[in-house]
Amino acid sequence: DRWERPTAIIVHGYRAGQFAVEERVWPLKWLLEHGMNAVLLVLPFHALRSGGRPPAFPGSDPRFTNEGFRQAVFDARTLIAHLESRGAPAIGAMGMSLGGYTVSLLGTLLPSLSFLAPIIPLASFADVALAAGRLVGSPEQQALQQRALENAHRIASPFSRPPRIAGDSVVVIAGEGDQITPLSHAEKLRDHFNARYVTFAGGHILQLGRADGFRAVGALLREKGLFR
Repeated sequence: DRWERPTAIIVHGYRAGQFAVEERVWPLKWLLEHGMNAVLLVLPFHALRSGGRPPAFPGSDPRFTNEGFRQAVFDARTLIAHLESRGAPAIGAMGMSLGGYTVSLLGTLLPSLSFLAPIIPLASFADVALAAGRLVGSPEQQALQQRALENAHRIASPFSRPPRIAGDSVVVIAGEGDQITPLSHAEKLRDHFNARYVTFAGGHILQLGRADGFRAVGALLREKGLFR
């Protein structure tokens, strides 16, 4: 049965999630050829769920952002239950950028995941705000604002709870030239999950050398007996 295969839940980045785009972003043929299934989880307010408007999630109001992640976690739980009911023997998650944050959050909530691969992941909205110059005042005042933002997003942060997946089942992949979610984001997640860590030469959009990252994912899946 085509459902009775190890399955990768794939989570897209911000403003993405369109099927035609994700088919080119992810090495789907590679996954299928090695005996896996791949299922795209579309985040709230993205792609077919956007109503034709720019995504409202994540937003400037942490309450709305936290609620969006609550919905994303509910969607993932529902999807996993469906896949398990169809006979999927193992289910893991891979995500890029905002999707990397989302799958990292799932890794602290869902003990049933067999593997986890955050790729060029976002790890902290507060860090992004600081790096983008959105915080104001003196360095001390900006530090206070950064801590306040971290606290406001705490309930939906991967760092607010311990991992529910073993570190040897997690690989974090980062772009050395990434200026949107720099290496510091991936390094925080690496340390939190005690995960293996791989970098490639490119950046967030121009992902030169990203095949090195996917080879690391393949190595993990082979170790877990999920790749043919």
